[in-house]
Amino acid sequence: MMRPRHFKNLLLSCLTTAALVGTTAMSSAAADYLSVTKDGVNLRSGPDTKYEVIYQLPQNYPLKVLSKKGKWIKIEDYEGDKGWIYETLVRPSSHVIVKVKEANVRSGPGTKETKVGTVAKDVILRVEQRQGKWVKVSHPQIKGWIFANLVWP
Repeated sequence: MMRPRHFKNLLLSCLTTAALVGTTAMSSAAADYLSVTKDGVNLRSGPDTKYEVIYQLPQNYPLKVLSKKGKWIKIEDYEGDKGWIYETLVRPSSHVIVKVKEANVRSGPGTKETKVGTVAKDVILRVEQRQGKWVKVSHPQIKGWIFANLVWP
């Protein structure tokens, strides 16, 4: 299986590139979490294009905001990797990423609900709704509920 750090250097597979995209721009108030707006966005070691590209991030990849410097945002991902991204390349997040090897997706918010499928680590899912410790997610290949501890954020 491909390590997540190596995964970031590649564009998404057909599963994750097919995720729905919104075009909402980042608001002037800093959001706690952002998502990447398109495939292949550079994550840099500092707040300028002169800094080294650390990774290329896939579309809808969720990121946590740490700070801001001008139009650059310092972020952290679910693995704790940090870097800088230009503000027009992210938007308020409506996505989560699977952080475990495999997670069940269910027809409703509970372990007694019917299993409708599974998703693998690093698959990005669109958040439709949150209910308690459950998240209703959608993806071109699957829709349903996933336990919140299995995804980030």
